[in-house]
Amino acid sequence: MVEGRSKGFVRSFNRLGGYGFVVPVGSEEQVYFSAEDIEGEDRVLSEGQQVTFVLVLGEGRFEAKELRV
Repeated sequence: MVEGRSKGFVRSFNRLGGYGFVVPVGSEEQVYFSAEDIEGEDRVLSEGQQVTFVLVLGEGRFEAKELRV
């Protein structure tokens, strides 16, 4: 696990599918996240929205967890 929280921007969010991608600041790589990892009641994000998150190594790829607006 990477220590600390990262900042980034929502690249896309599929409300029906319940997942999306965030791009960390200073990176070109998209990182997957699940809607269930969005903190708060709404669990909805908008494209371009700035978020903070914890980067963890999932099944063969990095994933964003504990997303906060």
